[in-house]
Amino acid sequence: MIARIADEGRALLAAIQFLTRLPVPGFAFDPRHLAMAVRWYPLVGALIGLIAALVLLGAARIYPAPVAVLLALAVALMATGGFHEDGLADLFDGLGVMSRARMLEVMRDSRLGSFGALALMTVLALKAAALIAMAAPVAAAALIAGHALGRLSSVLVIATSRYVRDAGTAKPVADAVGPGGLAFAVATGAGAAWAGAVLAGLPPVALGAGLAGAAAGHVLARALFERRLGGYTGDCLGAVQQLSETGLYLGVLAWLGTA
Repeated sequence: MIARIADEGRALLAAIQFLTRLPVPGFAFDPRHLAMAVRWYPLVGALIGLIAALVLLGAARIYPAPVAVLLALAVALMATGGFHEDGLADLFDGLGVMSRARMLEVMRDSRLGSFGALALMTVLALKAAALIAMAAPVAAAALIAGHALGRLSSVLVIATSRYVRDAGTAKPVADAVGPGGLAFAVATGAGAAWAGAVLAGLPPVALGAGLAGAAAGHVLARALFERRLGGYTGDCLGAVQQLSETGLYLGVLAWLGTA
């Protein structure tokens, strides 16, 4: 039992190390911890969202909403090193070519192309505009929920699709989510989103609108890459995280507009 708890602790540290640039204490790494880490992705997302939310709430006491939101987004980018945003840009660069083989080649190219740059700017602008339009406590709750459910969205792709490269960043985590791990990821992702909504005083219907937006982002992202590739790559996981997170913000904002 103690050995299992220690293993899960190392898996959590591996998830933080894999998804973020946050300092992680040294631990005896085993490759199987990276596979076990997938179930912890939503909780790591909630941690990133919480950091961004605290920055937003603190900055909102001093600065106007646009400055507070941009500072929060900048801190989130620094915390992750733009890991998921890079995947989004690579996917959209790949969508600009016709063949599957060429698409995989373009997505592996580290250079940023026109399609990727436009997608990145559009998504970042949508996130900023949506969060600026919310009151600070609502935006803080949306950041926690968006980052947690965005990572859960990536876990759902890992659990239900096929990794298509022979090797790559996401290869060690492919096929790593069993029913128990998926249930844990869903519970922690949904729990973090619910806790954020409760702290912000949002009614369940607001969280439901956000979930609907995140689901729309998930479906849109998968429609962009699954038919073309016959599965997913690490870049696709970043893209589905970004579009699900953005969808959640737009869903909450839509609810605010009709409440």
